[in-house]
Amino acid sequence: MEQLLIGMAQGLVEDPGAVSVTTETQEDGAIVYHLHVAENDVGRVIGKQGKIAKAIRTVMRAAATRNNERAIVEID
Repeated sequence: MEQLLIGMAQGLVEDPGAVSVTTETQEDGAIVYHLHVAENDVGRVIGKQGKIAKAIRTVMRAAATRNNERAIVEID
């Protein structure tokens, strides 16, 4: 799951080397993925009106569902 998120983000940004992901597990069992990108690439990952961020979250949620998990993506 983490590699999926990294792969999607690296395809969007100018500096793919700055992409990193940290994870944490919430009390209810959901896994929170914190996506970190370079400061000048944040707009590319969020997109106009948040459309790209919404699409990333949708793909991650679908992939997590296939593994019987819950995934939440936060862009830092």
